Amino acid sequence: MILPPQKGFFRFFPLLVMGSFLGIHSLAMCAETNLCLTPTTRVSQMIGAHSAIVPASHSSKESDGVNSSAAEKGPDTSNWPQKPWPRGMAWVPPGEFTMGGIGSEARKDEFPVHRVKLNGFWMDTIVVTNSEFRKFVKATGYVTTAEKKPDWNEIKKTLPSGTPKPPDDVLVAGSLVFVPTGGPVPLNDPSLWWKWTPGANWLHPFGPNSRLDPKDDDYPVVHVSWDDARAYCRWAGKRLPTEAEWEYACLGGGPPRHYLWGDQPPSETFLPANLWQGGFPYEKKSLDGYLYTAPAKSFEPNGYGLYNMIGNVWQWCSDWYRDDYYATCSSQSQPVFNPTGPKDSHDPEDPETPKRVNRGGSFLCNSGYCASYRPAARMKTSPDTGLLNVGFRAVMSDDDWRKLLSGNP
Repeated sequence: MILPPQKGFFRFFPLLVMGSFLGIHSLAMCAETNLCLTPTTRVSQMIGAHSAIVPASHSSKESDGVNSSAAEKGPDTSNWPQKPWPRGMAWVPPGEFTMGGIGSEARKDEFPVHRVKLNGFWMDTIVVTNSEFRKFVKATGYVTTAEKKPDWNEIKKTLPSGTPKPPDDVLVAGSLVFVPTGGPVPLNDPSLWWKWTPGANWLHPFGPNSRLDPKDDDYPVVHVSWDDARAYCRWAGKRLPTEAEWEYACLGGGPPRHYLWGDQPPSETFLPANLWQGGFPYEKKSLDGYLYTAPAKSFEPNGYGLYNMIGNVWQWCSDWYRDDYYATCSSQSQPVFNPTGPKDSHDPEDPETPKRVNRGGSFLCNSGYCASYRPAARMKTSPDTGLLNVGFRAVMSDDDWRKLLSGNP
């Protein structure tokens, strides 16, 4: 990936407008809550924000790195549906599991735990890559959310009443880019490391002076909104996974547990996924070989043959986010069957903005800032938001696969 040269200073203003936070409503939380304080709306840093520049020394991939090609552990295919199988997908068999938080790092919205029963489904073995997304764009002419000028009339519908309109020179196409700070900073203010960056999008991940190289084809596509992800899935004859499907698939056929790999927490000497090593958000030690994202097929796959279910990039799910949804599920006397999420969204920290669910954590997660590298961890983001650490993978039922084969989707 070609990055822009280092220049100038980052200019931004406080995000307090008429007594309300614009976009990053999670700023009101304490760092001790151990949440990923991540921008939750596309407009989160449009007020007074200017283009972010990433130092040239912070390339996306420092080297091919350790774990750049994970050991090939083929999953057990003896119980897969009959051939042919969809390319690049693994079968997740039907089953029942206990969904929800485990361990001291679990958060309130991961409870109460509840039983879920699911039909089997096919899931992409890797998140959608730049190469695959490029095929979609070439075939359809699709323009992503980050490539479009924001519509203030639509944006203000999701903001507190009375929020003033940002300057016209801020209401331009762009996305949110992570920029390391120069040293330790308070961890309850993500505006210190997330920058609204005009010109940032999936083709220009760090802004207009950056661009993808051919060697980035196998990396996750980023800066894709939920709307973008859904559009890709429809074109591919697939869909986004439900939150329940995602968590069940992440476990890889094993029991619910604190971490995907067991009970040992990640550290600078134990590197099971592409996570943050060093002091956040200023000291990125690329001990795993990567400063930002890693290739989509890196590190060890889980028991179903799925790569990077934890770390690297957050992954969109189809569900609306509600903090109290699990209470609804646990009130049923029988396991919830194929849940598709609540009918609407509610986030008590930001009730004005509807949000969809993200799962899996990203390269920014570490124990001192964000312990979301857990199968049960939940994050929520408005559907029109793209970030440097958010991507997606798709699923489909076997019935839908057979319909595609027969030419009757």
